[in-house]
Amino acid sequence: MNPSSSRSPFGFRKLPARYAGIVMPFLLSVLMTCVVSLISTLKGVGAGPAFIQVWPMAWALSWLVAFPVLLLVLPVVRRLTALMVRTA
Repeated sequence: MNPSSSRSPFGFRKLPARYAGIVMPFLLSVLMTCVVSLISTLKGVGAGPAFIQVWPMAWALSWLVAFPVLLLVLPVVRRLTALMVRTA
């Protein structure tokens, strides 16, 4: 095996495949809560000093809720998707 294939583009060692079920919802929850909290905080307080103070806590709270929820609902979503999409 090519030694570089065990490293991520960031230089870190890649995790074993068994961790994909945690890494994918983790990354998805980080990105989605970042975008959604950013938009809702901008709409609520506007761009300015208040935004810088409010948004990090809004993002952290939304992520604390979203990550465990994703872990719980992802198996259900996969089953529902399988009912709606043909296999290759």
